[in-house]
Amino acid sequence: MSRIQANLLLLVAAAIWGGGFVAQSTAMKAIGPFWFIGLRFAVATIVVLPFVWMESRKAAKPLTRSDRFSFLLIGIALFGGAATQQLGLLTTTVTNSSFITGLYVVFVPLIGVIFLRRSPHWIIWPAALMALCGIYLLSGGSFLRLTVGDFLTVVCALFWAAQIVLAGSAVKETGRPLGISVTQFAVCAVLALAIAAAIEPISIAAIRAVLGEILYVGIFSSGLAFALQIIGQRYTTAPQAAIFLASEALFGASLGALLLGETMSQLGYIGCALMFAAMLAVELVPQLARRRSAAA
Repeated sequence: MSRIQANLLLLVAAAIWGGGFVAQSTAMKAIGPFWFIGLRFAVATIVVLPFVWMESRKAAKPLTRSDRFSFLLIGIALFGGAATQQLGLLTTTVTNSSFITGLYVVFVPLIGVIFLRRSPHWIIWPAALMALCGIYLLSGGSFLRLTVGDFLTVVCALFWAAQIVLAGSAVKETGRPLGISVTQFAVCAVLALAIAAAIEPISIAAIRAVLGEILYVGIFSSGLAFALQIIGQRYTTAPQAAIFLASEALFGASLGALLLGETMSQLGYIGCALMFAAMLAVELVPQLARRRSAAA
């Protein structure tokens, strides 16, 4: 596979994820957020499960109790991110959600600094400041104008960052990315369905009304896009992969405008540009610095 083809696969994955924001938003016109989360991740679990069986047959060693506990924690972090993102979409736009969610790219190294005592790359601090300024401008120049949904989406980005840190550590320890995926999907589905059954109404008609959205995010966002990402990253460079995957936020905003008629102020566009620049800087600057060092 050529690098151009690999980058196109990553671009398709980002577009699928961007479309997921629209599906998540429109689904809540007919179904509660926790029912939607539970059903989408139940579908995702079923999609990935056959591949987990193949992975386990080739595994070098069995999972320990500690491994299974770490998988459980990853699932809880995923549920926290999915729940706050879905609840956030009740009162924020797809555009805001897609860009604010993307800040997990900035939060991942910050978590490493605070909790894991890792020495940060210098770009983390200006990128974090750029991200904060971006959120400020996205609000129209006043944090008081941010909705509850915007704040929930910031919390969502923190949960996503925690999930990435935990999953990264677990996959290095066990070598089972698909096992981690199916476990976190199943944990998220069980938690969401338990809450939904307790607090949200449901009907067959409601599920039928949003079946397309459920299948889209369950099969394509969770299954197909993940596979495209894994394949694409094998045949391209890390900096190029970062650029194409970060376009998820741009696709989310564009599809929100095209399909849902969302609009934004000029300050909002500047804020989105700042957040996007912060995401790219955190990914690209360390990679480029390592390449220069290796070349020297």
